[in-house]
Formats: sequence, C-alpha cells, structure tokens
Amino acid sequence: MVVAAACGQRGQPSSTPPAAPSASSERPAPGDHQLTLKHDGLDRTYLLHAPPGYDPARSSALVIALHFYPGTGSSMRELAGLDATADKDNVLVAYPDGQGGGFNALICCGSADDVGFLNALTEHLVRTWNADPNRVFLTGISNGGDMSFRAAVESTGTFAAIGVVSGGYSGELTTADSYVPKSPVSVITFIGGQDRYASIFQTGMRTWQQRLNCRPSPKASGVPNVTHTVAGCADGSEVSVYTLADMGHSWPGAKAGQLAASSAGLSATDLMWKFFAAHPRKG
Repeated sequence: MVVAAACGQRGQPSSTPPAAPSASSERPAPGDHQLTLKHDGLDRTYLLHAPPGYDPARSSALVIALHFYPGTGSSMRELAGLDATADKDNVLVAYPDGQGGGFNALICCGSADDVGFLNALTEHLVRTWNADPNRVFLTGISNGGDMSFRAAVESTGTFAAIGVVSGGYSGELTTADSYVPKSPVSVITFIGGQDRYASIFQTGMRTWQQRLNCRPSPKASGVPNVTHTVAGCADGSEVSVYTLADMGHSWPGAKAGQLAASSAGLSATDLMWKFFAAHPRKG
C-alpha cells in the first residue's frame, strides 16, 4: 500500500494557496464563482470558472480538476493553469475542495462519498450551467489523480476521459480484474521517472491496459528524455502515456504553484486539453 503516496509528503504545499474569488450567487454567467453543493449531508464547496465567452444558452465542455493532498480547489487552479485554456476554447472548469484537504481515492484520504459528489456536481453543472454531458472530463494530480481513476471506474457514462498527473491506478480496489470502467473512458497520464512512485504508476497503467485489451505502441514525443505510448482499447477508449525521465512528482509545464515543473519540456495542460477535445463521449 502507498498511503504516503496519496496522503502526506506527496503533494504537500509549502505555502498558503491564493484566496478564492469572492462568493457570488449561482446565476450562470462569465466569471469566477465560489459555490456550494450539498451532498450526502455535507456542504461541498467548489470554485467554478466560466470563461468570458460563456453563454448559458449554448452548451460548454466541462473539466473538473482535483487537487493534491493536502490542498484546495484554489491550489489546483494555480497549478494547472486551466483557466487560460478555458478562456480560449470556451470551457467551464470546476475546482472542488476535498474534505479535510483530500479526496477518498484508491489509497486514501477520508471516507467522504467523493464518487457520488463528483457525479452530483456533474449533474448539477449540466442542468444549471448547460455543461455538455458528452464533454465532461476529469483531471487531477497525486491524490486527485488517484481519485480520477476511481471516479472513472465507478461512474458509468459520466466522464468521457480523464487526465492523470503523478497519480496511479493502485490499491486494494484495483486488485479485482473487474475493477475497470463499464463504459469507455479514455486516459492521458503523465509519469515522472524520478517520482518515487513511478514504478507503481507504470504497473498500474500496464494493468489497466491489459484488462481493457489495449495495444500500446510507441510514438515520437518530440521532447528529449520523454517517451510516449498510445494504445487503442477493445472498448473503444484510448490510453496515452507520457513518461518524463527527469521529472519528479510534478505537473509538467506548470509555471506556478506547488508541484510545478516549468522546465519539463512539455505542457500537461495543453496536451491534456487536446486529448480531451478529441475524445468526447460517444452517445
């Protein structure tokens, strides 16, 4: 078990994350909105970024971004830099806060019903903010990456694709061969060769691909010391794995925030969004 991998040293911020935007009432409109959704008896908070071109009369893609442990939605916002992508391509981005600084993922943390919360949040944003149910994507780093795998498996038809950075498909739940998505979920993931959990992440990706009958083949990454494989899977999903030999437990290409790796030679945010845009859910 890799408890420390998902909780504790892995992703612990060294400075206070920036303050969230001031609260606003939930009227769908461009801007930053600090919102609350009651789920399973808890008030679950999240930051929602709606781009300047957002129009509630038109459906928009939605990315839900999950932070490391211990962290907040605001710390994930600073690290991932997704707002610029959202503004350019008219995408909604939600940054939920985990309970007690983390999400109840495959290894840790806590006991909150985070799978149920992420499904409820998606349903709410589809209904209230006109998010496109066929273009809902989930991403996360460290504990948030682990949570992305768990939600992908346990949420049938909710997420079209996930983007995992320095996170893994590992832990007791994953020992069952049946623990795979029941509907196609494409995956893009970034693994640092210097990450102390790299071997666990690599093993998890091999297991995921074997169970879904995926056939990986090497692709040119265009970046020194970065390997890239792409696999088509029997269920119609695709798996894209970037391994950055010189990177540790970080978000490649991030310019700010704890776990940023600005000199990684590629941008996980840019590559992830291109991958998401190419992999909507097939209705």
